[in-house]
Amino acid sequence: MDSKNVIAAIALSSAVIVLYSLFFMPEQSTQKQNLDEKNKIEQKSDAPSLEQKETLVQLSREDALKESERIKFENQSIVGSISLKGAAIDDLTFKDYKVSLESDEKVTLLGPRNIEDGYLIESGFVTTDKNIDIPNSDSTWSVIGNNLLTDQSPVKLSWSNDQGMTFEKEITLDNKFLFTIKQRVINTTNKNYDFYSYGQIIRNKIPDGLSNFYILHEGPIATLDDELIEEDYDDIQEQKFSRSAKKGWLGVGDKYYVSSIIPPKGKEFKTTFDYKNKFRANFITSEPLELNKNSTIEDSLQVIVAAKRVDVIDGYAETLDIDKFDLVIDWGFLYFITKPLFFGIDYFFKLLGNYGLAIIAITICIRLVFFPLANFSFRSMAKMKALQPEMVRLKELHKNDKMKLQQEMMALYKKEKVNPMSGCLPILVQIPVFFALYKVLFVTIEMRQMPFYGWIHDLSERDPTSLFNLFGLLPYDVPSFLVIGAWPVAMGVSMWIQQKLNPAPTDAMQAKIFMFFPLFLTVILAPFPSGLVIYWTVNNILTMAQQVFIMKRTTIKTAT
Repeated sequence: MDSKNVIAAIALSSAVIVLYSLFFMPEQSTQKQNLDEKNKIEQKSDAPSLEQKETLVQLSREDALKESERIKFENQSIVGSISLKGAAIDDLTFKDYKVSLESDEKVTLLGPRNIEDGYLIESGFVTTDKNIDIPNSDSTWSVIGNNLLTDQSPVKLSWSNDQGMTFEKEITLDNKFLFTIKQRVINTTNKNYDFYSYGQIIRNKIPDGLSNFYILHEGPIATLDDELIEEDYDDIQEQKFSRSAKKGWLGVGDKYYVSSIIPPKGKEFKTTFDYKNKFRANFITSEPLELNKNSTIEDSLQVIVAAKRVDVIDGYAETLDIDKFDLVIDWGFLYFITKPLFFGIDYFFKLLGNYGLAIIAITICIRLVFFPLANFSFRSMAKMKALQPEMVRLKELHKNDKMKLQQEMMALYKKEKVNPMSGCLPILVQIPVFFALYKVLFVTIEMRQMPFYGWIHDLSERDPTSLFNLFGLLPYDVPSFLVIGAWPVAMGVSMWIQQKLNPAPTDAMQAKIFMFFPLFLTVILAPFPSGLVIYWTVNNILTMAQQVFIMKRTTIKTAT
């Protein structure tokens, strides 16, 4: 590719980002205006508020877990407990995921409300009748029967007031991440009442280690009447979000984990994201359940606190008919490439047993798919390189007449059937695939802490070695900005060799600038996930092999 083509490719790459910002990023002012209007409408709702006065004394996690009696739960995927004070799911650990490769400590997501990073899920009924006592976060529930929740045995909780009403919860757990909560109110009086069911996620603070990457959403999320809602923590601190819907779900998403609530099916509900000394994501049904004298009302909701494994999330979306629940995994605006790319990599992983090998296999498949297009491009590039001496001759011959030079160059291109821009095609084809693969490596928990051979222990993290201590041979560490690993170096070398196969710029200054291009990209891509660098390196090698083959078979008619 000549210098003009490289510049064009870079410009088009930049255009992708610019176009994304113009057409896919929502305008903040419009969002705020629409939000203000919706909030004004929602304030007219007759449903009761979920506000509750509470005074919390901050404790350590260990002391907080001991503060109240608990029901333990466990299945093959999670372990934790439910506090009988408030009947909140506020202690959950994933059995299959470690905090880091260097530690055996498992990832704990939920925590009691009175610890610094409290994170919990609660549910129940509320009423507009202020004369009725209802269970709140300070209420202590009783266990009826079994006191261990597993995928084989549900638990039942009960709380009664002094006004002749009993509140019950029956909680079941599947073998992965799904809690189903059936809620009842039993009325033994001669009076009628209205109740509204609700579910609420509470998080005390923005989690440590927030990615803060524009390509990934972390925070409150929902799909309401087919519309995906993604709110940042900062936005919620500035202004409450509120919306009514007839179907959907709501939750709080991290990079790899999500806590979510699926409201009762077939009932309109109002979803709210807000911040008042803590973050809250909740729903409350819009129409009351009428509790007549000496009768019972019942409602059911589902809670999913999950590691965002694609098969699990897609499975729940399908089996529970949860509208667009698969979007808790942030596939991005290139989802039509990103998700199929993940499935391709996952297929080869199951076949080969290693995600690094799977990435190499998918790279080969991508090269095969675009083989005809690359062939066309490389034939044109080979002709361009063979025409370099003739182009130099024409530039010398017409150095004082640029118009004549342009005419002669165009005539030469036409004669040899060469399109100077065709050299951009391989790069342009790679751009969306590169972005999509980066997204897959960045957001999917399947890639987290997955090793390749040798020194790569986590394909979702950067190559940990460094050229500046000879890849670990010298006994000292280097600053993070000097961590340029073996795979990035191999990628840079492959790019340099590939550059030598392309037509060199005739201008001496341009030639010097482009000589540093592989070095520049090596430094830029060194912090990227090592799986992405492996893809790029293998892709370069396959590209060079194809290019050399085409160049050897390409001839031109022009004598030089």
